[in-house]
Amino acid sequence: MKLIIAIIRENQLDQVREALIDAGITRITVSHVSGHGRAKREETEEIYRGQVVIPNLVPNIRLEIAVNDNFVDPTCNAILSATRANEGGLVGSGKIFIMPLEQVIRVRTGEKGPDAI
Repeated sequence: MKLIIAIIRENQLDQVREALIDAGITRITVSHVSGHGRAKREETEEIYRGQVVIPNLVPNIRLEIAVNDNFVDPTCNAILSATRANEGGLVGSGKIFIMPLEQVIRVRTGEKGPDAI
């Protein structure tokens, strides 16, 4: 079992979600996050959705997807194909992290391990 965390641009969420559904991945968690990587940005005040945001922190989307081992490659490939299609390899396009997932327990039924995913 693995936990896949992907940081993507906000405007890519719909394409990534559709690509994941096409790949058979239907269970995801989505969070709005802010951060920055290596890309240098101008030190100007920015307004996002009517609020002043901290310079250099760019709004992004964080996806968390728990998968069984045989779904790791299809999940990553779906994310990569959806994000590369529209952005053309721009700096700041995101990252994918793959981490081992020690245990999963479905709260409703008490199932554990791969069956709980």
